[in-house]
Parts: sequence; C-alpha cells; structure tokens
Amino acid sequence: MERKRGGDGQRVELHCPACGRDSWLARKPVYDGFTRTGETLECALCHHVFASEEDIPFKDSGKPKVFTEADRPRPVKVFSEDEKGRMCRYCAEYVVNPFVQRCGLHQCEVQATDTCPHFRSKPPPEEGKDGLSKLGL
Repeated sequence: MERKRGGDGQRVELHCPACGRDSWLARKPVYDGFTRTGETLECALCHHVFASEEDIPFKDSGKPKVFTEADRPRPVKVFSEDEKGRMCRYCAEYVVNPFVQRCGLHQCEVQATDTCPHFRSKPPPEEGKDGLSKLGL
C-alpha cells in the first residue's frame, strides 16, 4: 500500500539528498521543558535534518493519466423530463398515508412511480401552510 500523505494531509514521501534513498519524512517535536517550541523535519532512514519544508525534495505524487475526460461515460438518464413530471408522486391527486398510496381522482391504490394520462401537477407549497410554521421550525 502506497501512502502519499500523513494523517493531517501533509506530504510524507521524499527522496533524501543525504542518503539517496526514498524515505519518509519524520516530524519530531522540539520541547523546552514541558512546552513544545517547534518540530524538526528529518529523513526517517538516515536522520538527515532539513532546515525548512521548502528544502525537502518530496516525491512526485502525480499518477500517470491513462484516461481523459473524453473517456468518461455519458450520464445515464432513466426518465425523460416529461415522463418524470407525469409520475403519480408529483400529481396533485396523489394521497399518501402510512398504509397505502392512493389516487384521489381514480380512487385506486397506486405506486409513486406509476404514470397516468390524467396527471395534474401539484401546486408549489405556500408559505405558512406547511404545518411547521406554527411550531417555529
């Protein structure tokens, strides 16, 4: 398993100029008594200390690009827009209770994904009529 970043998103793999090997960056805290004053940055293999993070030769994390955006599949559209709008779920006559879903026009049991030639779109919800406005939600 190849690890590119530390736990907090910092880069950890480097090519050490002192030992010439691929290594990991060791961040060791520096204390003055019980107070943490900073940290040292060093090679985990040879303990070469780097002056700053800009001096560290991190390994390239770039992976080879095999695929381009043109290779991505087209998004799948299951329903056309007019078919989606004619589903019972979006109809004004659609009545839902905990036990059954019914059509108020035909007085029969329906499913949310059924379609009907007598479809009538629901009106947009009005402010203050949702039952939650009284509760302050």
